[in-house]
Amino acid sequence: MKLAYPVCIYQNENGYTVTVPDLPGCVSEGETIEDAFEMIVDAASGWVLDELEEGRTPPKSSNILDIKPDEYPGGVVSVAVLDIDAYAELYGSKAIRKNCTLPSWLNKQAEAAHINFSAVLQEALINKLGIQ
Repeated sequence: MKLAYPVCIYQNENGYTVTVPDLPGCVSEGETIEDAFEMIVDAASGWVLDELEEGRTPPKSSNILDIKPDEYPGGVVSVAVLDIDAYAELYGSKAIRKNCTLPSWLNKQAEAAHINFSAVLQEALINKLGIQ
């Protein structure tokens, strides 16, 4: 899913500040306009993904003509495009189902010991990949 939201861009003493008026509290900064835009796309994608993972519908995008950059003088309006599917693949916390096979005897012993297969697999993968 791709979404587009109007953003307000302001130059400041350290670079640029970017806000997404449709996503309350979604603000980012960067030393260059490129950094600021990359950061706001990341922040907005995370904002929307959180909404989706909580079962909520993300806000609809406002008409760009209705957005006025009134926080600071000299602000401009642009559009940030979010690729939510790509972002979710990298950072989503939604669980996905994986099938695996193991010997019957091991399955019986693990079930008898009330082992949580998902937890064991996650722990093993985190250890194997060296994720902190």
